[in-house]
Amino acid sequence: MLYWWSKFVLLGPLLRLLCRPTIEGVQHVPERGGAILASNHLAVVDSFFLPLLVPRRITFLAKREYFTQPGLVGRLKKIFFSGVGQVPVDRSGGSAAQAAMDTAVRLLREDKLLGIYPEGTRSPDGRLYKGKTGVARMTLEAGVPVIPVAMIGTDKVNPIGSRIWRPHKVHIRIGTPLDFSRYAGMAGDRFIERSMTDEIMYALMELSGQPYVDMYAASVKERAAAEQARRKAAPGQNVDGRDATRLPGTRAS
Repeated sequence: MLYWWSKFVLLGPLLRLLCRPTIEGVQHVPERGGAILASNHLAVVDSFFLPLLVPRRITFLAKREYFTQPGLVGRLKKIFFSGVGQVPVDRSGGSAAQAAMDTAVRLLREDKLLGIYPEGTRSPDGRLYKGKTGVARMTLEAGVPVIPVAMIGTDKVNPIGSRIWRPHKVHIRIGTPLDFSRYAGMAGDRFIERSMTDEIMYALMELSGQPYVDMYAASVKERAAAEQARRKAAPGQNVDGRDATRLPGTRAS
């Protein structure tokens, strides 16, 4: 109930007024059945604009911290994120990662439309980063299509570190569904899952026009944090980084 109330009454009209969002390719989203919307991730508001413009209800996997903050604000956040269709997952790895995978596959088998950010976290600088292979594993285990989605302009509405959203034009571009049924029964094959993920990221790169970086966004954030800490301790020192110019594969083979 809160999902549709937010979309049409609480947030939707305000977002439409401030950001004049537009969408193309919405016909690629199936009217029914399980499917994955695999999107680039520029800002927190990505998870608000995509449901606003896609007619079907979208379920997102959200980090557990959105649901566990103590106090009144934390309880309100939990109520809100649960109400707008977000499902908490533990991203710490190991058994927690498997639990998140199981949750995603269950939702897809229940014919849900699942929103996924293959990069695993927001882009730290507007570029497109290497995708994690969990999206490929979900696809193979649930047997669903992957629909690439490019969010454009949301980083201007909600820059990293900002607390107030800013008026800016937002556009969403949805690409042709990617069919990986040729790999049915091959879940767990690391080479296949890596190739599939690269194919998805290549589609996102083409749709969004973002430069691609062959590194995980989380690793880049960790390096940046480490360098900032090192500079505070010893000005002039830098953290060595590698040149990451490889493009993702155009197609799994």
